Amino acid sequence: MSDYVDDIEHELKESMLVLEKTQRMSQVVSKAVEAIVSSYKNKGKLIVFGNGGSAADSQHIAGELVSKFYLERAALNAVALTVNTSILTAIGNDSSFDDVFSRQVEAIAQKNDVVLAISTSGNSKNVINGLKAAKKIGCTTIGMTGESGGKMKSMPDILINVPSGKTPRVQEAHIAIAHIICGLVEKELFA
Repeated sequence: MSDYVDDIEHELKESMLVLEKTQRMSQVVSKAVEAIVSSYKNKGKLIVFGNGGSAADSQHIAGELVSKFYLERAALNAVALTVNTSILTAIGNDSSFDDVFSRQVEAIAQKNDVVLAISTSGNSKNVINGLKAAKKIGCTTIGMTGESGGKMKSMPDILINVPSGKTPRVQEAHIAIAHIICGLVEKELFA
C-alpha cells in the first residue's frame, strides 16, 4: 500500500498559500459584494455562468443565495445559466457552443442585474461572449479568473483574478471567495 501523506501535505500547503495570497484581494472582493447588494436592493438578480468546475461553482453560488447561507431569510434571485440542458443543447446545436451564455444573458438580463462570469483561464470563448452580452445590456459585470486574467482581464467591471495559474488552486480559491461573498451579501441584506 502506498503512502500518500507527503503528496497530500504538499497539495494542502499549496492550496493554503494561494488562499493566503488571495487575502490581498479583499478590496476587490468587497467591491463585488457592494455591487451584488446594490443590485438586490434595486430588484436586480445575480446571473452566474462558467464551464466544467466553474459551471458547478455557478450552481453552488446560485444555490447558496436562493436557499440560504447562514441565515433563515427570504430567497435571493440568483440564476446559474448552466442548468437547463434543453437551452444549452439547443443553442449549442442551432448556433454554437460559443453562444450558450450570451443568448441566455440576452434573454433574461436587465440593466440592474449583476453578471458573474467564471473562467479559470479567463479565455473561455462562451464566457467572454456572455460578458460581452451583459456589458451591452448595461449589467454590472464581475469576472473570476486565475492569475493572468486571460482575455477576460480587461472586460469585467470587477476582476477577481486568483493569484495562481493552477486550475485546482484557482477553483478552490473561487469557491472560498464565493462563500465569503454569499455570507456578506446575506448579512448586509438580512442581519
